[in-house]
Amino acid sequence: MTDYDALPEQRQAMIHQILTETGRVIGADVARKLGVSEHTIRRDLQELARRGLCKKVYGGAISQFQQSASFETRVSQDVAEKSQVARKCAGMLKANTCVFLDAGSTYLAMVEFIPEELDLTIVTNSPQIAAALSGRTRGELILLGGKVNPLTGSTLGSDTVNQLRGMVFDQAFIGVCGLDPQAGLSAVYYEDACFKREVLSQSNETIAAVTANKMSQVARYKVAPCEDIDVVVVSAETKITDFSEVNLHIEVAG
Repeated sequence: MTDYDALPEQRQAMIHQILTETGRVIGADVARKLGVSEHTIRRDLQELARRGLCKKVYGGAISQFQQSASFETRVSQDVAEKSQVARKCAGMLKANTCVFLDAGSTYLAMVEFIPEELDLTIVTNSPQIAAALSGRTRGELILLGGKVNPLTGSTLGSDTVNQLRGMVFDQAFIGVCGLDPQAGLSAVYYEDACFKREVLSQSNETIAAVTANKMSQVARYKVAPCEDIDVVVVSAETKITDFSEVNLHIEVAG
């Protein structure tokens, strides 16, 4: 029988294997499994985090967040899953309301499923989404101005935020870089995180479309706890067991 208490390299290799297979470890569970103290596991997680192999969260750790590709690249990734989630989101729209569509490849896919006859005021900070919606004859389309970030595919900055502060949304479809039970919703870029927080503060209902690769992930900047998100929309294949004890309403597409 392996004495994990005396073999930190083997312990850490085992923890990393669990992270690779499941995306998350709970410190207390791993300590019982390996027959060591929780303090020992915390030290192991600290070492793995230092080596860039995981990100520590309350009670354990999750696999290291994968940096997002450019917006242009993301549009062509996971197309079927995004289409499934996008259709579900479009079905949640209500007539005669003002909605915000955040920049993101899933919300760009959502445009295809918005009924033409639905009278909406649609606000977005995505030039691509605005272009895709430009042929609509019902309602209004508002593109928030500002400097375009090619990685997020969105306008960001003080000008964008100042325009946003003059609006109130019935629904806001917020972009997600990572969603974790403890850390909540997070974003890769500081300006984007600040912008998303402003959107949440201006919205009566917040909806987040989350693809499977973003679940149980933590990006660099926190946006909001799970409790501040009214609805999360995921695909049928997405693992949601990590969120079973969180006050979060999850709608499964398909």
